Amino acid sequence: MFSWLGTDDRRKKDPESYKFHEFHSPALEDADFDNKPMVLLVGQYSTGKTSFIRYLLEQDFPGMRIGPEPTTDSFIAVMHGDTEGVIPGNALVVDPKKPFRKLNAFGNAFLNRFVCAQLPNPVLESISVIDTPGILSGEKQRISRGYDFAAVLEWFAERVDRIILLFDAHKLDISDEFSDVIKALKNHEDKIRVVLNKADQIETQQLMRVYGALMWSLGKIVNTPEVIRVYIGSFWSHPLLIPDNRKLFEAEEQDLFKDIQSLPRNAALRKLNDLIKRARLAKVHAYIISALKKEMPSVFGKENKKKELIGSLGDIYKRIEREHQISPGDFPNLKKMQDQLNSQDLNKFQPLKLKLLEAVDDMLSHDIAGLMVLVRQEENQRPNPVVKGGAFDGTSDGPFGHGYGEGAGEGIDDAEWVVVRDKPAYDEIFYTLSPVNGKVTGANAKREMVKSKLPNTVLGKVWKLADIDKDGMLDDEEFALANHLIKVKLEGHELPSELPAHLVPPSKRKIPE
Repeated sequence: MFSWLGTDDRRKKDPESYKFHEFHSPALEDADFDNKPMVLLVGQYSTGKTSFIRYLLEQDFPGMRIGPEPTTDSFIAVMHGDTEGVIPGNALVVDPKKPFRKLNAFGNAFLNRFVCAQLPNPVLESISVIDTPGILSGEKQRISRGYDFAAVLEWFAERVDRIILLFDAHKLDISDEFSDVIKALKNHEDKIRVVLNKADQIETQQLMRVYGALMWSLGKIVNTPEVIRVYIGSFWSHPLLIPDNRKLFEAEEQDLFKDIQSLPRNAALRKLNDLIKRARLAKVHAYIISALKKEMPSVFGKENKKKELIGSLGDIYKRIEREHQISPGDFPNLKKMQDQLNSQDLNKFQPLKLKLLEAVDDMLSHDIAGLMVLVRQEENQRPNPVVKGGAFDGTSDGPFGHGYGEGAGEGIDDAEWVVVRDKPAYDEIFYTLSPVNGKVTGANAKREMVKSKLPNTVLGKVWKLADIDKDGMLDDEEFALANHLIKVKLEGHELPSELPAHLVPPSKRKIPE
């Protein structure tokens, strides 16, 4: 995968003219591009993060501990391996084949709380999952972890393909630490999915209130105009305590699974997208650094001028934005940038080097466009990759597949044609439409079908499925089938792309030879 990256020597150069890697994220390495898509699980303690992974894999993994108290006290990277085992953090960050080498900057306090659990599991052949310590609340959050928890999560957020925020239906309070974590995930909203877990433990009326309260709480922290997608369910293999919303949970689970299963297919484009964001940020960073350098005196008053420039950094942002037509969303966080500048010697910064900026512009306008073509070509040459195994295969076949026996699938196991149940009522309508030689014309059938108020695009699909002999007319069985499909659509189900065998009228079925 990612053969389009090639072995270009330009990737190996360290563009430290403006100390980009000190202010933002470290340089990308081959492992960042070569590794499987990663899913980061974040949530307060006892929201079911570890149980969620156990549910996906359908097996225990090394280092797994589940309980109502804060049990997971480490970051656990659950990855595929030929043999089951645990790799400690200090050994993990020196492995060039793993995308974690730059985590050594967080020190031993973090590395002692970071492990990789490897096991042979079909799900992990396509994705890796990062389990995180439960976010603390109350007095517990005042106890220092010994490392910058929010900064570690932000490091992972830049590199993962999906971030799943888990909430417990009984524990919606967003603690100060959780609020800081969600804010640290800013600029990665496109990767975030929210799961309201353990929803089977409350009644339907309470669930509606809990859902509303969760959306209200998230709206105060995640400052985006779009509504965050929330998946509701109970993601473990235990019996549902209150099964009233079983169909809702099944539909939500299928939607979430489809989202996760799409990650391998979109992994190359996601990495390319992150590379573009990084390049744009590097360009803006160069403008900021050179602007600060330009304002610094060469001899006297350096310290006072430094404080003045850092204090007015917001005005410098606005000036750069106007002069170079840069979007405000491309600028780094103002407060964080000011804190980092306090420890820097602004006189050692570099003036603006136009050739470097031109190289970035050239890369964005030409190289990236070429890479997009190569990505598409590589995707077309490979079979469609999806996550398989574990819970993803649990409902793919048989009577427990999603929608089995419902909508267009109703009557799939019946010996009798399912449309027969309502055919007498459909026949009464059929004979009022002036059939000729046992068939009604398309114009007459249309007058009746449009009474459903379904759009023409849907009714056209119904006609295509019902007109089995493609003669532009409907006999009584085809007319009954058309009305059955309209009923399926009106009840909120999707129409099949092809007519299932059990819906074909008995007189139209081929006799097996």
